[in-house]
Amino acid sequence: MSEESKKSLAPHFIIGVIILAIALAVLLWPSEPERIIVTPVPVVMEPTVEPVIDAQPTTLIPETLVEQPEPDIIAEPQPLDISDGTVKTKLLALSDYNEFARLLINEALLERFVIMTIALAEENIADNNRVLIQPEQSFRTYKQANKEWIDPASYKRYAPYVDVLESLETASLLQLYQEYKPAIENIFSEIGNPFDSFDQKLEEAIDVLLDTPEVPSPVEVFTDSVMYKFADRRLESLSAPQKQLLRTGPENMRRIKAKLREIKETL
Repeated sequence: MSEESKKSLAPHFIIGVIILAIALAVLLWPSEPERIIVTPVPVVMEPTVEPVIDAQPTTLIPETLVEQPEPDIIAEPQPLDISDGTVKTKLLALSDYNEFARLLINEALLERFVIMTIALAEENIADNNRVLIQPEQSFRTYKQANKEWIDPASYKRYAPYVDVLESLETASLLQLYQEYKPAIENIFSEIGNPFDSFDQKLEEAIDVLLDTPEVPSPVEVFTDSVMYKFADRRLESLSAPQKQLLRTGPENMRRIKAKLREIKETL
């Protein structure tokens, strides 16, 4: 990785996808438009007046006409608001964690999510389309016994991202997905493979992360030119998203996987 990456191994492309993938992980049909029921006005029937028989010709008083109830009015469905401000507001409403607002990027959230999900499912990363800002703290290592290890202190910078993830209630996230699924599918149809489905990509993306092996700390690394690499060849051969998830640390990865398994069980 570059010198800049050496200072900051950001979790944005992993944690960001996880947070939104939870919201959009299943196919839910759009709800029907809400019906507005108009209560009919009660009809008061006047009594029939019996004809009066006398020497004059008989005159009948007609009955009062029965007022018919008005038909139900079906409300027209409102256009889906996919503006960034609305999407962000609805996402923030799902969490009571104050840091969420600071971490979430403000533009092209739906497009970024689709691009990131496709890349993750294909075991790649889409750094330019992250949905969360990078952590402020730098990536750190330390040397011991002529070897270099990831400093456990580096794992702490990922804690706010994982806290956000855990603060999001699954059922509410799936309900939000129900609302935005048409817009997501429309974006996916323009940039994705026409033979794939977005739901399939989401499932593949989640599986990529769940397949990441769990490694005890500390983790040995070494510098190859200007890049850090895992000393364990088995770890270094993992996909880019899996290696990034490893860099969040054992405890953070355990919490992330637990949330993902919860989603899969719900599905």
